[in-house]
Formats: sequence, C-alpha cells, structure tokens
Amino acid sequence: MDDSDTEDTSWHEELAAALLENCDFGRLRNICNGRQIPQKFKAPAWKICLNVSNKADSLSSFDGIFDLQEQAQLRKDCKEFIDKFDNSEEEKLSLASDLESVITFYCKSKNVRYESHNGWLDILGPLVALRMEKSDLYNCFYALITKYIPRETEKESASFQLFRLLLMYHEPDMCNFLDTRKIFPDSYASSWFKSVFASSCGLEVIQPFWTLYLLQADPFLTFFLGVVILVNAKDHVQSLEDGSRQEIAESLASFPSQLEVDDIADFFSLAQYYASKTPQSFRRDYQAIFTSNISGSIEPIQHLQMALCLQVNPAELFQAILQGTGENVSYFVVDCRPADQYNKSHLATAFHLDSNLMLQQPQEFASAVKALFTAQKQSIDAESQAAGEHLCFLGTGQEEEDQYLHMVVANFLQKKTQYVSIVCGGYAALLKLLEKESEQILKSCIVRQPDAAGSDDSGTFSISSQFGDSPQKLSEKGAALMGRFTNTLKTKGGFMKDRMVEFIKNEAVEEERHVRSEDTGTRYRNMQSVFTIADDDEEGDNVSGGNLSSDEERRELVNTDVWLNKPDVLKYFKCQEVKASGHTYPGHLLLTCSHIYILREAKDRKTFSYIMARRPLREVVRITSKKRCAELITFRYGRVNKNNETIVYAIDRLYLPEAPDATKLIKQQIVTCIEGPEAIRKIDRREEQALEEANMKEKEEDATVSEEKPPQEVKEEDQEKEEEKEDEEKPEEAEEVIEDKEEKVKDELETIESEQS
Repeated sequence: MDDSDTEDTSWHEELAAALLENCDFGRLRNICNGRQIPQKFKAPAWKICLNVSNKADSLSSFDGIFDLQEQAQLRKDCKEFIDKFDNSEEEKLSLASDLESVITFYCKSKNVRYESHNGWLDILGPLVALRMEKSDLYNCFYALITKYIPRETEKESASFQLFRLLLMYHEPDMCNFLDTRKIFPDSYASSWFKSVFASSCGLEVIQPFWTLYLLQADPFLTFFLGVVILVNAKDHVQSLEDGSRQEIAESLASFPSQLEVDDIADFFSLAQYYASKTPQSFRRDYQAIFTSNISGSIEPIQHLQMALCLQVNPAELFQAILQGTGENVSYFVVDCRPADQYNKSHLATAFHLDSNLMLQQPQEFASAVKALFTAQKQSIDAESQAAGEHLCFLGTGQEEEDQYLHMVVANFLQKKTQYVSIVCGGYAALLKLLEKESEQILKSCIVRQPDAAGSDDSGTFSISSQFGDSPQKLSEKGAALMGRFTNTLKTKGGFMKDRMVEFIKNEAVEEERHVRSEDTGTRYRNMQSVFTIADDDEEGDNVSGGNLSSDEERRELVNTDVWLNKPDVLKYFKCQEVKASGHTYPGHLLLTCSHIYILREAKDRKTFSYIMARRPLREVVRITSKKRCAELITFRYGRVNKNNETIVYAIDRLYLPEAPDATKLIKQQIVTCIEGPEAIRKIDRREEQALEEANMKEKEEDATVSEEKPPQEVKEEDQEKEEEKEDEEKPEEAEEVIEDKEEKVKDELETIESEQS
C-alpha cells in the first residue's frame, strides 16, 4: 500500500489540521480509518499513538556519563547499526551518539543491562528514520518498550507459552508438527516479539506496518500476527520435514522478511480475524506479560507452562451462554464429569461425555465422540442455544478428579481438533458464579435431576436435556436466559426508590415512530418490528427474569483504550448508567456492526472498565427518550416466545450527552443489520414523503377552517398560535437529572418520606 492514497487524499487535510491541534488518539484513529498515514505525518501521529506528544524531556535528567559495563559493546553496536542507513558520515555520527545516549539513560534509569541483539536498536531504527528529536526518540522508545514488548522474552517465558496455546487453538496441525520436532516459539519468534517484527522487516515495510499496529493499540495483536505468519508458512515448513530443527527454526524466523507493503493490510485483517475468534479471558488473565503493575495477575502466568490448552473464565462462558450464538466466539460445552455428577446437576446446554469411558470402554467413547460432533453440527444448523463452533470442556474443578478430563482434551488435540478450551475452575467455579444470580436464572441455566437416568450404569453418554426434544425447550427458555439479573426485595425502602426514580421518567406518551415490516420489507428474525424512538414511559419496565445486576465482581475487566479502539467498533459515546436506585456510573457505549456494548469505568483501576452488557442489535425492541431530559435514553431488549409475543428480558438506561447522534446511528445500524444500507435510504425517502403529505394536509385544513370561521375568530386563533409559539421558544428550565447524582437521590428520598409521613 502506497503512503499517498491515490484514490482519495481529501482526508489528508483533515489529518493535518487534527495533528496541528494535537488531537487525541480516538480522533486520529477515526480520521485514518485503517488507511496509511502519509510519511510527513508519521512522526506526530506515532507520538499521539504512544501518548508522548506532550510529554516532558526525560533525557534532561541524564548526567551525560557513559560508564556502563557493556558501554564499549553498546557503542560498537550503535555504530554498526547506523551504518545501514543512507546518511552522510556526519549524520551517522550524530545518530549513533543519540542511540547510545537513549539506551545508556534507559539502562541507568531502569537498572537493566544492555545485550546485543535484544531488539532495542531494531526498535529505535524506525524512529530514527522519522528524524525525531532526541527527547522524542527516548519517549517513543520508552513507550514502545513498556507497552508493546513482553517483559520476559527468554526461553520458556510466559509470552512464548501463551503464543503456543493460541497457535494450538487456531492451528493444532501446525502446532503438533512443531511440537513433535521440539521446535518451540522461543527458537523462532523471539526476534519478532522483542522488536515488534522490526528486526525481520525492512524499513519500507516496518513503517506502514507499525502505523497500523499503533493505531490498533493492542499489545496482544503481536501474537496473532505471529499466528498468521505460521499459517502462511505451514506448507513451506512441512515441506522441510526432513530438515533439522535449526534449519526449520531459522526458516520460520526469517519468514516475515518476505512481507511486502501491499501485503500489510491483508496481514492485519487476518490477525484481527483470529483475535475475534479467540476467547477473551486470556487478555485479562495474562496482562502481566506486558506490564507488572496489574494486581492479581501473576498467578495465572505461573500456570501457563502447565496449561494443556487455552482456559476460559467461567464469567466469559456464562456471558456467551446468555448472549447465544454470535459472530465471534460461541461455545459448545462438553461436560466430562462422571455420569452420576452430571445427572445430579448440569448446565442446560451442555453435552455429556463421560471422561471415564476413554479407558474403561474405548469403543463406547469413540461412539460418544462421533455423536458429539454430530450433535454439534445439528445444533449449529438449528441455531439452538447450545450451538457453538468452539469446544469448551467442563470438568469438576478438582485436579485429582479431572485427570481423565485432561486425557480427553489431549486426545482431541492429538486429533488436531480446532478451537479446544477448558473452563477454568470447572463446574464448581461455574456453579458458584451462577448461584450469585437470581433463582430464576439459576433454574434456567442449571438442570437438577437427582433421579434422572441420563447415563446408565454401563457409563454410556447422555444428551438428556439439550438434544432430541430439547431444542424446543431451550428456545422457550431463551428469554429467561438472556441478561443478568438479581433479586429485588419489595420492601418499603424499595418502594420509595421506585417512587424516587420518577424524576427521570415522564408519563406523557407521544405518537411513536416505528420501523415496520412494511417499511423495510422484512421483520427481525423471529421477532415483531417493535423498534421505536419515543418519549419514555413506564411500559416495558417489567423485565422477564428479574432485575438487572450491578455487581461488578462477576463482570469481565478489560482495558478501556483497547476496547474503545477495537477495529470492529464503529463509534463509541461517553455515557452514564442510570440504575433504578438513582445511582449513576460513568462509562462508554460502544457500537459495532452487530452489538451494543456498555462499559463501566472501574473505580480502582483508572484505565480499565467492566463489560456490563453485550446486547445484539437484532434484539433491540425499543429505544425511548425523556421529554424533560432528551439525553436520558432507555434501551429495551426482547425476544419472541412461542406465542409470538415479544418478551422484554433486559433494560439499559443511559445518560448520553450525544443522544441524538447515538440513537440515530444505532437506529441506522439496526436497520442495516437486518436489511442492508438500502433500507435506510428507503425509510428516509418515506419519512420525507410522509412529512410533505402532512404539511400539505395541515395547510389544506387551515385554509378550510379560515373560510368557515368569522374573521374575528380567525384573528383570535392566530394570536393564540403566536403566543404558543413564543412559549415554545422560551428556554425551559434544565432539570439537574444527572449532575448531582447521589445528592439528588438522597434529597428526593427525604422528600418522599416527609410526604408519606
């Protein structure tokens, strides 16, 4: 891809203006929109991506003394590195001096040793080529090291263990090929991760490469880029079957050097695809690979070396079950506990595969595995709640009891089965999580059958509740399964809070604007067309299944910047969750092509947020706003039951400062999700036509009334209309709905108490 976009360069002027204004990262990313930044703008753009554009000169505290033990080696390496550049001798001398100063100061300030081929000079190369000032050179180098380079890159470190598990998840064939020849990631991927591929690619490739990489703001993307390289190198490497380990490792290490500028866009698209098809638990569990200031993240790192495959957090599995089949990761849960434990209690959507059969009755185990894949295919074809391409194995959670489970999983991996994972903590951890939910949700997700005979004494597998006649049962449970709810005690205090919340509600109901099947051509899949934007009212506040949960402990914790800048996010809006209690929580609303995500800022972690909701756009049945506070938006989500009735299963109420833009974009995306872009244009044309007809009708009625009534009466009516118009133009008093938050809630509660007394 050429830096100068020959097809459309109009956005270059907008980019130049934004850089002059020292714009933030979000605006820069929206302007670029996946396009290559022209060479003259790369330096300021990279500084914004690395968040160092306004940073002070850290090198000003350098004492200028070059007295490292390895100083002579460092000076020699700097000179040899700069000799590769096409500069004059005077410029080379100056650049070599800058490199030596940067690395010397970094070693002294961080108390670390310099080693040849540790990737530092390779990282500085693309920065030097942009002719940055020495202070900016150090700040960018420091930001890259601390954010994008794994803390440990020696043999058997956590970064290589995680990379191998990701490769096993997506390409078990390639992973098994390398494992059998004892070719591990540290022998070929070390230089990739130490320098973000700068050591393997030429300058003309690495600069556009880094531009897209920095715009993603995702350090874990390095691993998926590595997976894409191995996938493309698969045929070549397997053709070297008779080669030595060193020969194969060296061939793999040099494979990125074959990248060309035109390959970069596709290269990143594939990496993002693999990232979207991966359980996201590893991002939270293994953040310590890149940073050391994440509390509680060391223990998962220590277990990486013993991990058989990727582990899925119970909270992520539970959320995926509630969310149903989606575009990214959907799980087919395989319960490998003994038959008696399974019959007593099991997940409603789980397939039972008794792990004891593998040694005790191998033939029946083989039949069970065959039935498993058949059931998986049938569930996907039927789009049932149990459907999923990703196999997630569930054990008891006890290490001694799960020995056979690990043998079963190893058997699937040896057969090169793709998308294999294990639930972290097993059924015990999942049940503990579910028990925090309401009783109705617990009953919907867990099947308790003390006297059931899902598996007979011979140990044969059972499909009890989820296959055969169960798809119909599961579809009936769909509304109850969707959402996360908790019980609400109906006490006097709860009643008063229900009364108090009226300050954010409006009883007046105006005419609703519907997106009907007549307008778009077809309905939502299996759902009535009930999407509206109207004045907020009480209708629909009765949520099937219980009340929304506000417990952050069970939510997935994610890096806010990474999620806001994910490639599939069309736009995000700052918002505040408004709960029934009157409490508000700052966060963001994210819109993708298929979902709405609501993030809540973590109080004790400034750069992290909790994922409070993942809502499919197809299940948005109503969007309402307040008359007294247009920024207060209520989203209702529902599904159609067997009686063709829309059951609302969840409600989100948000204060959106950019409510008009947000609701308009969400409405358009819902229609696009169902009908495509042409449907939006049809609706716009029909709305314009309806508006013109209404105006014509109003003019005709006014003319008719004017002819029928005496002049004096018409004059009085005109005067009344003028007065009404003046009243409408007067600014209404702004209600402080959100500003004072808990203080206003407290005042309102006290007012209600005094009224009742």
